[in-house]
Amino acid sequence: MDNSSNRVSAGGASRKSGRSDSFVVQAGILAAAGLISRIIGLLYRSPLAAVIGDLGSGYYQAAYSIYTIVLLISSYSIPSAISKVIAQKLAVREYRNAHRVFICSTWYVLAIGGIASLFLFFGAGLLVDGGAIPVLRVFAPTIFLYGLLGVLRGYFQAHKSMVQTSVSQILEQIANAVISIVAAMVLIHVFTGSADSGIVIDAQTKAQPVLYGNVLGAVGGNYHASFETNKATYGAMGSALGTGAGVLAGLLFMWGIYGLNKKMIFQRIRRDKTGQVDSYGDISRTIMQVVTPFILSTAAYNLSTSLNSVVYLKLYRFIKEIEETTAYANYGIFSYKAVTISNIPVAFASAMASAMIPSIAQLVAKRQIGQAREKIGMAIKTTMIIAIPSAVGLAVLAKPVTWLLFPQKETVDMAANLLMALAVTVVFFSLSTLSSSILQGLGKVNTPIYNAAIALGVQTFVLVGALLLTDLDLYALVIANVVYSGLMCVLNQWAVRKAVGYRQEMVRTFAIPLVAAAFMGVIAWLVYDLMYLLTSSTIISVVPAIVMAVCVYFVMLIAFRGVNEQELRGIPKGYLLVKVAKKCKLLR
Repeated sequence: MDNSSNRVSAGGASRKSGRSDSFVVQAGILAAAGLISRIIGLLYRSPLAAVIGDLGSGYYQAAYSIYTIVLLISSYSIPSAISKVIAQKLAVREYRNAHRVFICSTWYVLAIGGIASLFLFFGAGLLVDGGAIPVLRVFAPTIFLYGLLGVLRGYFQAHKSMVQTSVSQILEQIANAVISIVAAMVLIHVFTGSADSGIVIDAQTKAQPVLYGNVLGAVGGNYHASFETNKATYGAMGSALGTGAGVLAGLLFMWGIYGLNKKMIFQRIRRDKTGQVDSYGDISRTIMQVVTPFILSTAAYNLSTSLNSVVYLKLYRFIKEIEETTAYANYGIFSYKAVTISNIPVAFASAMASAMIPSIAQLVAKRQIGQAREKIGMAIKTTMIIAIPSAVGLAVLAKPVTWLLFPQKETVDMAANLLMALAVTVVFFSLSTLSSSILQGLGKVNTPIYNAAIALGVQTFVLVGALLLTDLDLYALVIANVVYSGLMCVLNQWAVRKAVGYRQEMVRTFAIPLVAAAFMGVIAWLVYDLMYLLTSSTIISVVPAIVMAVCVYFVMLIAFRGVNEQELRGIPKGYLLVKVAKKCKLLR
């Protein structure tokens, strides 16, 4: 095995475009779907936030963070883990064994997903409190459905086909958007404040001691406060129903696609000439050996969000004696608005990561370490070309972007300031997400777990100290996010370097995109301010600012030789970029 330490140029892969850049194209397809899905998510979150309010957003996010942890432990890593195992079988043309892995994986998620769903439903009262309890129970069945969806997505990803997953993601998000808003409005209309809603109001104190058999517990206060609390709770429950409906829509689509391809799948199995047939017992053990580290790695990597919500909503709230509704509303502004917007550009890194795992796994299985290094270099550079300007753009245009997506006057300034502070995490989370998947593809599945544990310990220490010793409040959560994502970047990159003797080219991957993004940021800020001065309209001002920013970044990136023609052609639809660049005399 070749472990020589070579400094790899990210453009090296493009010299073998037919073989080396296909995973970039597949990642581009998945990234496009992820971007569309997140745009849909943002578009529906704005009217949904208006329906359920910041308190409802807080209840939803508190329940969602716990749901996410249980999902991570049970089902979330299934697509990546299964795609790796099946890709290894496909690399040596063991089609029968590849399908056996698919069958075993299905039974695995049926068992694990069922247990996790029951635990979440009956243990909701132990995991969250207040209005988040019924919301968490609504989330419970979604875990069972997601496991089945994950197996089907992993099966097609192993074949290096991201189209099925991409379409299912878009359908999932559309169903999520429609059902979330409709269900929230219906539940609020039917239950909140109606005579038969199950609400018992004390006529003398106007307190609300009971709500559906103490599901919410005793919530004191005046009638208006009780009404707002119940409105927020039922609205958040409707939003949780939307999440489950979205997963169900994606599952039905993927199952239909599998049915359409079933004849071809079994024809290929019959043509399998390897003679190697693994027993279901051996396959089950392999799945457990691969899935368990993937689960632990993914759970550890994403545990910071749930841990931070617990620290803020429980420890900080009680020590500082903050009202429950105030704490949940503030947390809703941070997580439902600022974090949601900052996560949009990370979709590309997530897509690149999904495409990387089967590609790297196959190369490692064939002991083609040199090509693996080329793919790593190309993936990191492509990701940074997107992530760095995205971070700068969000920092410069934080307020108008926040206002467009969440136009609630009373909280827009706070959400925008939080988004501005979170902007740097776009780069950190993009790089750490990608490097974690690279390590998993290389077989170093335990390494991201250790790195995440170290980063989690440091960020928790920083968070608790900042919350208890300062008045930073929500900005303490921002600092924790920066510390965690930054440490994961450093630790993962070091681990990748040790694993395959890989050293990232720095100037064209990081320095030039940063300089180009800086020019872009200045232009975006000037254009927005000038347009707003002339029109006093946020939407009329921010759209041309964004368009101008993209054009300036594209020109500066090429002018500074951050990318060449071969690399542009390796990007999905890159031939169009090359055509435009040549017409503008940027390329010869």
